Order: sequence, then structure tokens, then C-alpha cells
Amino acid sequence: MSETREFGVAGPAQASPRPAPAAVPPRPRAAPGEPAGAPVPPTATVWPGTPHPLGARFRTGPDGRPGTNFALWAGGAESVELCLFDADGTETRAPLTELTHEVWHGFVPGVLPGRRYGYRVGGRWDPWTGARWNPAKLLLDPYARAVDGEFVLAPELYGHVPNWPEPEVADTVRDNRDSAPFVPKGVVVDDDDDWEDDRRPKTPWSDSVIYELHVRGFTRRHPDIPPQLRGTYAGLAHPAALAHLTGLGVTAVELLPVHQFAHEDHLQRRGMRNYWGYNSIGYFAPHAAYSSSGTRGEQVGEFKRMVRALHAAGIEVILDVVYNHTAEGGQGGPTLSLRGIDNRGYYRLAPDPRGYADYTGCGNTLSVVQPHVLRLITDSLRYWVTEMGVDGFRFDLAAALARSMHDVDMLSPFLAVIAQDPVLRRVKLIAEPWDVGAGGYQVGAFPPLWTEWNDRFRDTVRDFWRGAAGDVRDLGYRLSGSSDLYDWGGRRPYASVNYVTAHDGFTLRDLVSHNGKHNEANGEDGRDGTDDNRSWNCGAEGPTDDPEVLALRARQLRNLMATLLLSTGVPMLVAGDEMGRTQGGNNNAYCQDNETSWVDWSLLDDPRWRGLRELTARLVALRHAHPVLRRGGFFSGTPLAPEGLRDVAWFEPGGREMTDGDWFAASSTLGMFLSGRDIPQRDVRGEPVVDDSFLLLVHAGHLPTPFVLPGGPWAAAYEPVLDTAAEEPWTDGHEAVPAGQPVTVAARSVRLFRVGSR
Repeated sequence: MSETREFGVAGPAQASPRPAPAAVPPRPRAAPGEPAGAPVPPTATVWPGTPHPLGARFRTGPDGRPGTNFALWAGGAESVELCLFDADGTETRAPLTELTHEVWHGFVPGVLPGRRYGYRVGGRWDPWTGARWNPAKLLLDPYARAVDGEFVLAPELYGHVPNWPEPEVADTVRDNRDSAPFVPKGVVVDDDDDWEDDRRPKTPWSDSVIYELHVRGFTRRHPDIPPQLRGTYAGLAHPAALAHLTGLGVTAVELLPVHQFAHEDHLQRRGMRNYWGYNSIGYFAPHAAYSSSGTRGEQVGEFKRMVRALHAAGIEVILDVVYNHTAEGGQGGPTLSLRGIDNRGYYRLAPDPRGYADYTGCGNTLSVVQPHVLRLITDSLRYWVTEMGVDGFRFDLAAALARSMHDVDMLSPFLAVIAQDPVLRRVKLIAEPWDVGAGGYQVGAFPPLWTEWNDRFRDTVRDFWRGAAGDVRDLGYRLSGSSDLYDWGGRRPYASVNYVTAHDGFTLRDLVSHNGKHNEANGEDGRDGTDDNRSWNCGAEGPTDDPEVLALRARQLRNLMATLLLSTGVPMLVAGDEMGRTQGGNNNAYCQDNETSWVDWSLLDDPRWRGLRELTARLVALRHAHPVLRRGGFFSGTPLAPEGLRDVAWFEPGGREMTDGDWFAASSTLGMFLSGRDIPQRDVRGEPVVDDSFLLLVHAGHLPTPFVLPGGPWAAAYEPVLDTAAEEPWTDGHEAVPAGQPVTVAARSVRLFRVGSR
């Protein structure tokens, strides 16, 4: 062994600064757990307990007295100490000596709900082989049901000595300073709950309208929510928040990450915070900072009450979950949980095991091919469904989870386990179908059971309305459910989650107000955030008083919203887009936990934005009222019955059905006829579903154009419903227009006509 490479303790070296030359390197001795001369904490009584379930579970002990069973998977570890913390922060250690199938376990009598705890795990320190055990670091239980406290930026957080001056050994010199004062602790929680009074909405996919929101950002500035509840789970459950959601008619909220997460060290150094939450560290714990009632387990009950309130309002709860990576980051990141429990067992390591395979762009990737990692993820998912009441999940960078050894594999262990799980296969599953690794773009490739964020819809609709589309072939696919992507393996149009905006990128208002991003406030010199925005500022960059520009922007907002909500598939709205929320052109506001990101409810005091909100609600209501707008099956282009029409037909401005050549010609105008008499669905009594028919006209040209309304057999007359060229776009009650007559479609506008079913 070479000279000592440790910090904070004297003793023999625990790792060589370069790989040992022997074919099988000698096994280094376990490092001391405390700096020299540190006091030894008292120990607690530990009984054998049981290896299942994992985590901290409060229950009655073998002698009839209450206590808590602790169980931790730590496959390659040599020792595990349970660390219990009193209210004043006093630490008591309880060595776990029972080891069953790589699970360290023990029952500690007298440990009640609310008690804080963590682990210290000992083993080899040999980063050259990926071994990074360091018992000086207090570790968060991956199965902790609640977390108290935050990670405080300090050098003690790192298993290695940060900023070591020699680059070749920068992360191999072990740091033995105690991290306990700087890290949060798990909290023992009483899991007893009764969900018998809860009624899940169970909205069919084809009827769903998703509303993506941030728990804190949605409620932080709401004037009718009490100040002490703003930014919390209780705030989202408040009647004022529920009234907005039900008034819009959305059927599900998709919550940005609510798993316990940490703020990256580079943000903390700049005095900033992670706002979005895509930096998970606790997959069972609701993020404590969103709790108004406390963080010693109270956040669990508050989250459950929020779910019940949303369910009572008819709204499902979908969680945006980040199982692809953790907050421990890359090779130089802190040791917070999994890295210290078993670095090689939890993460995909690089060919040089000091580093990590990074398919996420966040420094590390969980090794989902490992059975215990797969168990961690599926146990977490089942917990949120069965004990926390949620209705589904959106998986961040889902392609990273679908990788087998290296390539994305739709027969991967993760997807196979989900498909056969009796709990998880029954909930809503949404994939973000890409990651940043080679071959990671997998839109349209996920198997049945899964829906997907369809970025092809986003890009096509943005390009069309900014005038960048050449022909309308791609638009036709997006309006009709993206059959080119999803019509295989029994998938349906609702496999496509259609969206124009999401949390990352421009808001809807910024999409029509900026040609380029304005991310200066993020402190990254404009390097962050995409440059592929496909936006158009309508003639002026950012805020303007030009009435023509403002009128055009307002029209474009109506066009984008109408296109989204009248297309086949599952529409997803983003909180605040319906009222003109702006981030000032910031298209990557992940670190803006302030008014930049929070929903500004005062916008509804402005008639312009109140009108956009009313338009959105009426479009959602129209969609709910007409099954032809939310079909459960793909269009065939043929009649359902001999006397029927084709279920969908496409028209050019002269009123003639489009030919193959028309699809390839440059055009900014498209007509789509949806036959309400030819819907391949039956109602609950087995009767055919019959609806009105609709004619949708979209025109992205900069000049008005005449459009001849198709004659027989399609319709004898058409009732105007919507015209986005008007400030008051709803045209219900206007006199019907005879078939065969031309109507004017204003520049850059949408018109919708109805044909009665009788």
C-alpha cells in the first residue's frame, strides 16, 4: 500500500492513488468511522427484527411493546449502524448485526413515530474499483417515509476530500469528518391510514385533460389562499385552488417532483435553489418544504389530505417521478445516501469505475438492471399508489430506465416488471420517451400500457403557427392522433400526450413574445436552456406597446390553445398558460423559486388574460361534451357503416378532398372533417356512440383566405362555433352557412364549424 491518502484521521492508507498492479488487488481495511479523538456516541438496544419490509416500520414488538423495525439493503457493506437522533440532536448508535440476504435489520424497542434517524455504513474505500464506503457520512434511508431538514452545503458532505489539488486523485482521498450536522434525517412514520372514504376518479385515458403544475408555484401567490398555506400541499387542497381546476375542467394534475429532493451544490454556491425538483434523494418521502403542518411526519398526512381533496373534486393525481438519477450527482458529488450504502450496487459505473455512466445529463444513472434497484423503484411506485393515493406517474427520462446493459430495450427488466405488476399496470403511466445517451430518443416506441409525451406534436404545432412548416403532412398526423407513431401493438390515440409547452421551455405567452431565450438570471451566461424554441415574437422582442403586435400575439395564443384542445390524443396544459403567465423569456427556470416561476393570479384581473382563461375552459368543455373530439380509436379513413361517411376527411381551400399530391405541396391551410356518425365506440349499454360532426379549418398564412365549405355528402350547412381571429372567439348562435359557400378564414386563425347529428 502507498502513503496515507485520507483527511481528518491518521492511519494506514485505505486506497492507492492508482490501480494496484496485482491481478486481484488486495482488499483494503475498513476505514475508521470517526476522526481521531472523537467521542463515541451511546448505543441503543437492538433486537433481531425482520428483513422485510425495507425501511423504518413502526409496529408492536415481540414483547407487545411498540418500537420500530429497521431494514436496509447494503449488499457489499461490512457494517451498518443505525443512528437515532433525539429532539436536541443527540445521536445514539445501534449497530445492526443481523444480515439476511444482504439486508441489515434490527428492531429497536421504544422508537416511536417522529423519531429521526440515519445510517452509517462501513466497508472498503477503494474508488478505483467503485467502492466508496465511508462511515463518517450519515446517510439517508432510501426507504424513509418522511425527511426532516435540508442538506447544508459543507465540505463534510463529501465522502472524498473536495477540491483535492491533484486531479488524478481528486475523488480518491477519503474525508473522515462527520457529516451528520449538515444532512437531513429520515423520520419514523405511523403508516396507519384508512382510504375507504376516498373515491378515485378513474378517468378513462380518452377523456383525460392533464394540467401540469408545481405545488409551490401554483399556490404561492394565490390571493384567496391563506398566507400560511401558500406553496404547500394544503394550499393545493384549498377550495380556491380546486375551484380554478374544476372551472377549467381538467381531469388530472401532473405534479412536478414531490419526492424529497436536494439543492445542487453549484446552485447553493450562487445563493439559489432547485425549484423544479428534478434532483430526488428520497423516493418515498413527500418533499418536506411543501408541508404547512410540520416535517416530523406531518407532511405525509398533509399530502394524503391533498389527494383526497383533489379526488373529491374529480381530479386525479399524477406524479412526475425521477428514478433515472439521484441528487448525489457525478464523480465529484456528495455522499448523501445510495453512494455511501453501496455505490457499485446502485449506480451504473463507467469503464473506469471512479466515474459513472451518465445517460441523464445529471452525473449519474441508477442501475435499474440490478434487482435491488428495481425493487426500490417498484416498492416506491406501489407505496405512492396504495398508501398515498396517487393515480399515475410521468417518468422523467424514461428511456434511461428502459436500458438493459447499455441500449434502450423495450423488453428491459423495468418495463417487464411494470407490465406484470398487479398494482402498477392499472395506473396511468406516462413516459418522457428519451434520455441523453446514444439511441435514447424513443418517441413512439414504448409498449402498450404506456402513454408518451409527444414532442413531435409540440414541434409540429409550433412550426405551423410560426409559418415554418413546408407542407401539412405532419400536421395532419398530429391533429388526428399521431397514428404514424402509435398505431401498432394495440396502442390507441391516447398513447399521445399532446402538448405545446411544458415546465421546461417557454411558457405559451413567451412562445409568441420571444425569438430567443433570456436566461441571464440563471447565472450560467446563457449556456443553459435550449436554443431550439421554434418560437416567434410576432414582430417585437419581449414586452411591447405596439397594438398590432399585441393583437397578433393574442390571436396566436388562441390558435395554439385551440389546436391543442381540438386534436385527438390527451392534451396537457401547463399551469398559468391559460392566463398568460410569463417568465420574461426564461426557458429554463429550474432555479427560479420566485415570481419568475410562480403563477401570477393578478393576471385574471386583466380582461385579455381572463378571456384566454375563458376560451381554455370552453374548449375543454367542448371536448368533454363531444366524443368525436376525444376518440378512443385511430381514424381509418373509411365509413363505419355503408350509409356512413369516412370517419375523417381532409380538404383544401377550394372545398375539394385532398389528393396525395396536395399533401406534398407547400400549404399553410388545412381542413379536417370529423364524422360524428362514424365513431367506433359503444356506450356502457352497448349502443353505438353518435355525435355531431365538426369541420376544423386551420390557416397559418399572413393573409386571409377563402375556404369553400364541403357540400354533400358531408353536410348541407355548417354552424359556426369558433373563430380565433375575433377577440370574442365563440360564434355559437350565428346563422348556419350553406354548404358549398366560401367563408373567409382570417390570417393566422382557426375556425370551427359543427354539423348536427340529426
